[in-house]
Amino acid sequence: MILLPGMGAVATTFMAGVMLARRGLAPPIGSLTQLGHVGDTGVRLADYVPLAALDDLDFAGWDIFPDTALEAARHAQVLSNEHLALAAPELDAIHPMRAAFYPEYVTRLSGPHVKWTSSKAAMVERLREDVRTSMARTGATRAVAIWCGSTEVHQTLSPVHASISAFEAGLRADAPEISNAQLYAWACVKERIPFANGSPNVAVDFPAIWELARDHRVPLAGKDFKTGQTLVKTILAPGLKSRLLGVRGWYSTNILGNRDGEVLDDPEAFRAKEASKLGVLETIFDAEENPELYRDLVHKVRIDYYPPRGDAKEGWDNVDLSGWLDYPMQLKVNILCRDSILAAPLVLDTALFLDLAQRAGMFGIQDWLGFYFKAPMPLPGEQRVHALHEQHRALFDELGRIRNASASAAAPAA
Repeated sequence: MILLPGMGAVATTFMAGVMLARRGLAPPIGSLTQLGHVGDTGVRLADYVPLAALDDLDFAGWDIFPDTALEAARHAQVLSNEHLALAAPELDAIHPMRAAFYPEYVTRLSGPHVKWTSSKAAMVERLREDVRTSMARTGATRAVAIWCGSTEVHQTLSPVHASISAFEAGLRADAPEISNAQLYAWACVKERIPFANGSPNVAVDFPAIWELARDHRVPLAGKDFKTGQTLVKTILAPGLKSRLLGVRGWYSTNILGNRDGEVLDDPEAFRAKEASKLGVLETIFDAEENPELYRDLVHKVRIDYYPPRGDAKEGWDNVDLSGWLDYPMQLKVNILCRDSILAAPLVLDTALFLDLAQRAGMFGIQDWLGFYFKAPMPLPGEQRVHALHEQHRALFDELGRIRNASASAAAPAA
């Protein structure tokens, strides 16, 4: 079962896509698990490691609006009426559970479909009950949770995030440092459900939940799905670096009109998104290694809420380069994309890979899934990797280790 906190544009596009793909009605383009091959062997990824099949997936989720998945998908206006009609019966049968929602973390949204409890500790218990009920209803024996909810206001870590005991004391005291996303993540890990954070929120990137994940042997991944503009940066920037071209500045701006754009119109929510976007270039362009090329790099990111665009995002990038003898040049990039169309296959892949990881006995931060995230979570003491080709190699290296470990475990004793 795939559990989805936040059943808006991304979640409904993902669910509808799976429903169509497993019936052969539309191709799952963008999904490594469905279309990928291992090197030049011709072996499909799905035949290389034991991934869950699309036919085995069920869905459940939470939202602050009571709309069925079909109603939410129609409101999002991402998919065509033709595609929605083909998936309509299945989508219309999915009703969101009431959300755990404290509005101070997402100030631009409000909805009536929320839970009321005596404390955040009680809220976690309600969410855990939701997980158990959803799995019992479908007969699911395994589940993965993928955060597809809104960006929350920017947060920094506090003492409440330092340990299990501190966090659980904070839950009982309704600590303001504990956000909506953290409630879902804590509840899922307590239920031994792997959790991926598709937003820039602080959700699974703090010591208390790492400790909890270790104790419960639960894999974690995040954060902030890498879709349009940042995806382009992690492809282009390593190429520029490999040619030892100087980069003086990189200016990025987006216009976006969906619910995500509305939320990001709040300066505090934008700060969280900005932080996940800004770290990309500084890691790829190593100013210590090549100070003459990158020491004075200026990196700017802007997002503007522009309702007429809906989910059809447009991004512009201006890159100021320097070449031989320090002569200036420029690179201009314009991407017109659909946020949810790019994010949906990432939801699928991270869900299937986290399920694989848990079955392989892996737990804690799954750094090899950094391929999918703007701000990938490194292992403690390790440096964050942003270059897409390096992330791609790390992912396949880990899949090779999982395959070899499975083969060794299945081999008869001598």
